[in-house]
Amino acid sequence: MFIQTEETPNPAALKFIPGVDVMGTGNAEFNSEEEAMNSPLAKCLFNIDGVQSVFLGSDFIAVTKMESLEWFSLKPAILAAIMEHYASGLPVVEISDEKASSENETDSETVQQIKHLIDTRVRPAVAMDGGDITFSSYEDGIVTLQMRGACQGCPSSAATLKMGIENMLRHYIPEVKEVRPAAS
Repeated sequence: MFIQTEETPNPAALKFIPGVDVMGTGNAEFNSEEEAMNSPLAKCLFNIDGVQSVFLGSDFIAVTKMESLEWFSLKPAILAAIMEHYASGLPVVEISDEKASSENETDSETVQQIKHLIDTRVRPAVAMDGGDITFSSYEDGIVTLQMRGACQGCPSSAATLKMGIENMLRHYIPEVKEVRPAAS
C-alpha cells in the first residue's frame, strides 16, 4: 500500500491518502481516544504519542498533532499504523445506529438553501484541505458553521469563513448577514 501525504493550511494537521476508500460517504471526527472507541483505525492512531485528533474523510485521513512535536518524528508511525490497519481487515468505523440527516423536513427554505450551498460548493473545497464544515444554525441572518478536521483551529479558517463562505452565501441568499464559527 502506498500512502500519499499532503500538507494542509493548518500546520498542525497532515492529510494521509491511502488510495482506497476511508469512509466512502460521510466523515467522522475524533478528538480523543475515548471518542474513537467505535473506530479501530482512529483508536490505533491515538496509540501514537502526539496525535491530538483524527478526521476520517471519504478518501483521506487527516491527523492533527500536538504543536510541540514535529511531523518528521510522527509521520513514520502514523503511516505504519494506517498500513497495519488496512492489512488487518478491520472496518474503519464500526456501524452505529446513529445517523443524522443533513436535510430536515422542518428546515425553512433559507436553511435548505444554505445547507445545499455548503454541501455542493464549500464542502468539496474544504475536504481538499483535509477538513469538513457542517451547518450548526441560522437565526436572524446569522449562519453558524462548525469547522472540523484539519480546518478546526487552522489559522486561515476565520478568513475562509468571512471572506469566502460569507460572501458566497450573501451573494446567493440576501437574508444572510453574517457567518460565524460555532463555539468549540
